[in-house]
Amino acid sequence: MKTLCIIPARGGSKRIPRKNIRPFLGSPIMAYSIRAAQESGLFDDVMVSTDDAEIAQMAQLYGASVPFARSADTANDFATTAAVLTEVLNAYAQHGQSFDRACCLYATAPFVTADTLREAFAKLESGGFDTVFPVVRFSFPVQRAVIFQNDRLAWLEPDHALTRSQDLPPAFHDAGQFYFFNVPSFLETGQLLTSNTSGIEISELESQDIDNLVDWQLAELKIRLLAQSRSA
Repeated sequence: MKTLCIIPARGGSKRIPRKNIRPFLGSPIMAYSIRAAQESGLFDDVMVSTDDAEIAQMAQLYGASVPFARSADTANDFATTAAVLTEVLNAYAQHGQSFDRACCLYATAPFVTADTLREAFAKLESGGFDTVFPVVRFSFPVQRAVIFQNDRLAWLEPDHALTRSQDLPPAFHDAGQFYFFNVPSFLETGQLLTSNTSGIEISELESQDIDNLVDWQLAELKIRLLAQSRSA
């Protein structure tokens, strides 16, 4: 069985310029993803999909491969992750290489560890799932959320207005770190979230969306706190 790690890293990030190679606690943030993939021992190849020469050079410096350039069609602001993955897998196929399993690991996912990747892969295999990815529990029941309607607050789900929090099932959101998936299933459906998808739960401390500079600083703070807790 052959397994591929795909790290999408286009050059045109808008909100944080040069986001994918911006220094994060002393190293380019992309280096953390490359290192976790390498240390997991799961992959026959760890590749970076990019349209940017500087990112490609940085990826190779940290030991990833860049076998072909990302197309303009998948490097714009509207390209989906699925489109990027399909392009990469098709490009490998044109070179006579196919894979049974793959992991889409984002370049800005410094919380991901080799152990997390191994856990997700083990669940993918043991459960026979199409995809497995990390999720974070919402800290408050989403069933009791409120919304604005004509500048007035209203229950999102009125039926649960009086339901006790402890009686509601927990809800989760995508951590936005990686997707481990069955390649044939993905190529057939073009979807990462199918009716046969599962997840592994991680804590809020192990996750942070990084969309602006404040997010970036929070992520660095969380990484430091994690390091302190693990060494204590």
